[in-house]
Amino acid sequence: MGTLYIVGTPIGNLGDFSPRAIEILKTVDFIAAEDTRVTLKLLNHFEIRNTLISYHEHNAAARGPELLERLLNGENGAIVTDAGMPCISDPGEGLVALCHENEVEIATVPGPTAAMTALAASGLPTGKFLFEGFLPIKKGERDAALQAVSRLPHTLIFYEAPHRLRQTLAALLEGLGDRPITLCRELTKLHEEMQRTTLAAAVAEYTEREPRGEYVLIIAGAAVNDATAQIAGTGRGACAPPGWGRTISERRGQAGGQGNRLPQGRALPPGAGKRLIAHGYLLSIIIPKAPAPFRSGGLLCF
Repeated sequence: MGTLYIVGTPIGNLGDFSPRAIEILKTVDFIAAEDTRVTLKLLNHFEIRNTLISYHEHNAAARGPELLERLLNGENGAIVTDAGMPCISDPGEGLVALCHENEVEIATVPGPTAAMTALAASGLPTGKFLFEGFLPIKKGERDAALQAVSRLPHTLIFYEAPHRLRQTLAALLEGLGDRPITLCRELTKLHEEMQRTTLAAAVAEYTEREPRGEYVLIIAGAAVNDATAQIAGTGRGACAPPGWGRTISERRGQAGGQGNRLPQGRALPPGAGKRLIAHGYLLSIIIPKAPAPFRSGGLLCF
């Protein structure tokens, strides 16, 4: 049985192509590429001579089993994308899943990734982030996607093409509200640009400015207070409905148990709402840095 190598390729600067990646592409039996024309230019630059096979979203259903059969028969293959790491917002994930299902060995040859490159340079928090890739084109689906992440405290990462940038920025402002954003374009290329601004300012600027190049949008997450308000379904300063304290106590303590809870209507200390867990009508809160009396209580007020 052969091995499928997931090989990262440069996102712009050819100097970022690793020696190991070059060696693997020279020695495998075939290379599955998103666009063989793009990959051929890369191979020619590094004097790599090998068999290229197209593998993209339009032929993956038929081509995947063909590639799997070659791997099962002992051939080694590599999968690449036009730029960056395969399988990240890329049809290559289907082939990798197919290999796992059939116990074909997978090996990775890491390379640049636009999302992580932009995040590192954004100046926004990197401890927690959510990669969303490209937003849906249809307005209803796009609005639903933004609503789902609008109150999360994680830094958000989106990809966008130049011809859709204006529409996407307007949708982001409407769906997320005005917040900090870093627009990264043409990463590692000659005209690389990283612009730290706000969503409202970006919408205004690109009303006049013509978008050029591929963009990565890094957007600040919501404030913690916004996240707690969304999960509880109430606004800041509102209290939980009567009986929630008893419900939490009964669910936590199980049969006959008393549980631990805050008195009805008691407010949490500032900054305490670090993480909320919703289970239907039951809400509990984890407050790792709060005073001891608050650590085991139910969420009653915030």
